Amino acid sequence: MRDCFCTINLDQEEVYRTQVVEKSLSPFFSEEFYFEIPRTFQYLSFYVYDKNVLQRDLRIGKVAIKKEDLCNHSGKETWFSLQPVDSNSEVQGKVHLELKLNELITENGTVCQQLLVHIKACHGLPLINGQSCDPYATVSLVGPSRNDQKKTKVKKKTSNPQFNEIFYFEVTRSSSYTRKSQFQVEEEDIEKLEIRIDLWNNGNLVQDIFLGEIKVPVNVLRNDSSHQAWYLLQPRDNGNKSSKTDDLGSLRLNICYSEDYVLPSEYYGPLKTLLLKSPDVQPVSASAAYILGEMCRDKNDAVLPLVRLLLHHDKLVPFATAVAELDLKDTQDANTIFRGNSLATRCLDEMMKIVGGHYLKVTLKPILDEICESSKSCEIDPIKLKEGDNVENNKENLRYYVDKLFSTIIKSSMSCPTVMCDIFYSLRQMAAQRFPNDPHVQYSAVSSFVFLRFFAVAVVSPHTFHLRPHHPDAQTIRTLTLISKTIQTLGSWGSLSKSKSSFKETFMCEFFKMFQEEGYIIAVKKFLDEISSTETKESSGTSEPVHLKEGEMYKRAQGRTRIGKKNFKKRWFCLTSRELTYHKQPGKDAIYTIPVKNILAVEKLEESSFNKKNMFQVIHTEKPLYVQANNCVEANEWIDVLCRVSRCNQNRLSFYHPSAYLNGSWLCCQETSEGALGCKPCTAGVPADIQIDIDEDRETERIYSLFTLSLLKLQKMEEACGTIAVYQGPQKEPDDYSNFVIEDSVTTFKTIQQIKSIIEKLDEPHEKYRKKRSSSAKYGSKENPIGKTS
Repeated sequence: MRDCFCTINLDQEEVYRTQVVEKSLSPFFSEEFYFEIPRTFQYLSFYVYDKNVLQRDLRIGKVAIKKEDLCNHSGKETWFSLQPVDSNSEVQGKVHLELKLNELITENGTVCQQLLVHIKACHGLPLINGQSCDPYATVSLVGPSRNDQKKTKVKKKTSNPQFNEIFYFEVTRSSSYTRKSQFQVEEEDIEKLEIRIDLWNNGNLVQDIFLGEIKVPVNVLRNDSSHQAWYLLQPRDNGNKSSKTDDLGSLRLNICYSEDYVLPSEYYGPLKTLLLKSPDVQPVSASAAYILGEMCRDKNDAVLPLVRLLLHHDKLVPFATAVAELDLKDTQDANTIFRGNSLATRCLDEMMKIVGGHYLKVTLKPILDEICESSKSCEIDPIKLKEGDNVENNKENLRYYVDKLFSTIIKSSMSCPTVMCDIFYSLRQMAAQRFPNDPHVQYSAVSSFVFLRFFAVAVVSPHTFHLRPHHPDAQTIRTLTLISKTIQTLGSWGSLSKSKSSFKETFMCEFFKMFQEEGYIIAVKKFLDEISSTETKESSGTSEPVHLKEGEMYKRAQGRTRIGKKNFKKRWFCLTSRELTYHKQPGKDAIYTIPVKNILAVEKLEESSFNKKNMFQVIHTEKPLYVQANNCVEANEWIDVLCRVSRCNQNRLSFYHPSAYLNGSWLCCQETSEGALGCKPCTAGVPADIQIDIDEDRETERIYSLFTLSLLKLQKMEEACGTIAVYQGPQKEPDDYSNFVIEDSVTTFKTIQQIKSIIEKLDEPHEKYRKKRSSSAKYGSKENPIGKTS
């Protein structure tokens, strides 16, 4: 049996790690990771490890997917066979090479034909044990009866070494020199010679590690006296494997990968305007936003960019209200209100995930931490009880957690985001109008979202909402499931007010009787009244600092003392809307505090400053704070959130120093004054909203892509509108349009025509970009190196 965990890597750089699943050969992880990729990469890799307490963790195997192949796997759940991890499977990077043939005349008049090999640079070499390598290259001229080898100098701690070294090899000799109109090389020799370049990591006291090789036949110079190109490094012997390899097991992955080529803002104006008019279109089913939802009925692709765009322009509340009203028209039974998976419910689900993250954190996280870190058993199903378990004690444990969670939720209305309150108010009013004879329905409309689709879901899967770092263990999942079931039933106004529960299990019905008291009904009603009120909640925004991000990173000593080296120390960083602090350990008092209002700029720091990757600097009113993140994704996230929280600060810098101030001067511009003006413009501003970071052009680009993929459906919907308009209603064969909601065929027809016209105009710059992109990457260039296969 093994204690297994997985890592997610961009090339060899680890960006995420799962928890350890102990004593299993078939571990179930069930962990989700979402991240923006801040740099170019060749492979998205997944390593499976066996945890070892005393020695280095054992790498069982890996799955490596080329960047070019990610789209083929996107959105699909697939079993991938694990491949062995060795120096061949870790090869990555490229080499910039130049070859020349020179003609030399010796002192005695004979001609010597000489090959010049200029190894210029490498790019993207792999990390060794998580660190940049110490690379060097061997350059060999190989033939049937010769193997001349030369070696470059070792470059320290870099994945992108600049060698710029030239080597000379004698290729052919003539018995005498004869003048020729054109220099030629004997065919026989040329065909049999090749240049081989091997990249190695210098191991100092241990064995050198192979990083990759390239082989270039000298006959590339047959028609030209010089050849220059980038080559992709290859495994030894092109990675040929033996016919049979050990079965290392397999890994099941579900990868969703997207690339967006975002054009300048002016291109998206017409589409954005059309989408933002959607809440005002009568009926809403004829609007561009609703039609987008119709085109993507079977998937959530459309909902996220649509919700984010509408949120950004304060248009989500009127749009969600309009589509919810459409839902209510089709609802016949008040007990099933907003229980379906419609455009309205999906929009509200996404909205709550986007704006409700901090609300969940301040409300649920402390209690969820207590539950997950405790080993109290809460199992009340007699069939699942373990030997020695006391069901009465378990009931008390479960009731304690439910009461504590419920109490926290019903006191949390002041923290509920205003957008959620505004939509809940609209839902409540519409539900009361739709079912005037049911006094409970106005509360059911709100509780079906806030309890059933928000709190209960976050309780049962806290890792998905970033409330816990990892998927909980089996016993904790069971506890959270029982709590979630009880909470959603407690929050269901119908279950409480009508003194009946929706539980099928007898043991849950018995347990729930503990909560069927008047006090719970009054508490739920009061909470639902408060969160569906239009009263302002300004006080909640200023009294409590918003927790934004925390994590372990390395900071460089500030250097207040003259004694000792200014080394890097591991610290726990915590950022709120008020201050950035770092601590020796989580929960300990802060060692150092920077008020957010004092931050003047947050920028990347050049690797050459300290020979370390993933560094950034927090420039404030005192000395800059130099920080090293654990990987490129983490560094990008910290820079992003620090920039957003400090963007509106007064006295923000326009220029900064991209390198550090060391030994009396700035490394970037050699200025000796520590207070010298920066030599590089600061990064452009980012959205000021620290809660919702939305790039509206990117969201509009995604919507354009969805419409492009749905042109056939749009065509069918347009034809359906024409049919309805001509025949005044559906005919006997409504297959083409029976799945579409078309309330007003004329208005819908006009909207579809507008969408098609806008998409057609947007196609032109996209096509230009595609042509430019494909033609600019010449074979042998850095972007399209020789040896690259799709």
